[in-house]
Amino acid sequence: MKYSFFAQPQINKCDDSIFGYEVLLRKEDNGAWHLPQDFTELSIADQVKLVEKTAMSLNQHFGKKQVISFNLNQSQASDPLTLGEIIALKKRISPISLMIELTEAMSLKDIKCFSLLLHQYDISLVIDDVGTGSNTFKNVRDLLPYVDRIKFAMQNLRMDGEADKIPECLSFWVEQAKKYSLDMVLEGVEDAKDQILAKKFGINIQQGYLYGKPAHV
Repeated sequence: MKYSFFAQPQINKCDDSIFGYEVLLRKEDNGAWHLPQDFTELSIADQVKLVEKTAMSLNQHFGKKQVISFNLNQSQASDPLTLGEIIALKKRISPISLMIELTEAMSLKDIKCFSLLLHQYDISLVIDDVGTGSNTFKNVRDLLPYVDRIKFAMQNLRMDGEADKIPECLSFWVEQAKKYSLDMVLEGVEDAKDQILAKKFGINIQQGYLYGKPAHV
């Protein structure tokens, strides 16, 4: 089996510059790339090697400091060996900045240690997909003081047939970001209407098909 990371740009609408890239794991079968059924089927050590390769390629293409966002689920983030792999990765790709996105909520005990050590190496921590999946407000409320930003994914509500709830839910999470002094990323930006919504809430870091689909680097 062949694995690779696809990169999707994150845009800073303050000046329409590229803020960074989220790298997304893909698996090849019979010449076609798709999401792995289980993101733990490839070890963190092997994923980190691929992230490093992708980061170097992006840096070579764009020739300036970038931010690389890398996803971890609860199982991966709680593995005691993961932290060392992430810290070593950060050292190797410097001066590229590294950001870890938690796709599933960690325990309060685990995130305290995880956050403290990541921040010692200037690695940012993000809670991904807030309000959906396991990252409900109930599950992440006590974790918010330990992270740097939250990410709201509009596409998750659209896929669930709840697109009409986006403005209300987004407003709630913007308030949480203000309360905990967190930066915010809006994902799922597909058209000018989404840009207007982001502007209304003052969200400058945006990601979505409007700016580019995940692409093989």
